[in-house]
Amino acid sequence: MHTHPAIRRCLLVLLLPLLAPSWSHAAEEKAGSGATTVELSADANRPAPNDLAIATLYFQADDRNPASLARQVNSVIAAAVEQAKGYANVKTKSAGTSTFPIYGKEGRRIEGWRMRSEIQLEGRDLPAMTELVGKLQATLALSSLTMQPSPETRKSTADLAAADAIRAFQERARNIAATLNKSWRLRHLAVAYGGGPRPVFPAARAATFTAEASPIPVEAGETEIVVTVSGTIELTD
Repeated sequence: MHTHPAIRRCLLVLLLPLLAPSWSHAAEEKAGSGATTVELSADANRPAPNDLAIATLYFQADDRNPASLARQVNSVIAAAVEQAKGYANVKTKSAGTSTFPIYGKEGRRIEGWRMRSEIQLEGRDLPAMTELVGKLQATLALSSLTMQPSPETRKSTADLAAADAIRAFQERARNIAATLNKSWRLRHLAVAYGGGPRPVFPAARAATFTAEASPIPVEAGETEIVVTVSGTIELTD
């Protein structure tokens, strides 16, 4: 079947506007594929004050009678929680309870039970935290005490470090382009946030209960917040 020449000309005129964007896009891709690109990265870090303390304390006991054991452990933990309520600036919550069987020498017969219950304290008032932990160590054992930046402090510090890293990235890009006598433009950018490990203070008296306990010595310190900026730049004439 043959199409009349006039009809073919009309179809071509109608299709040209539709094909033009595709040709233009293909041309751009072809031109972009030959561009010189450089991948680079830059780091920046800022210290964030460790203004949030988190302490975990526990009570553990053994007994042949599971019910008696539960009453003993629950009573001690309830008293500790009640004592912590006197410190308004310290948040207290249960951190888990577990019970294990105690087997005899042959490992077949259960001769008793061991129960452990934990509470967690959290607060920014370091003097109040250390005072409370010291008092609770009269009946509880200290499992861990960690210091870290609060979420607000971490975020504000990370934002400042990110700005530093972006400026360092731009400076590095300018130096590379200038060395090659080129201009540059940004093609891709990624920002990654990180932080150093939190200082951990071991429980020096974890296995010792005393009638009078004084505040434990703690140095809050700082945590390094690290931000890495990586990306791709395109060099142009």
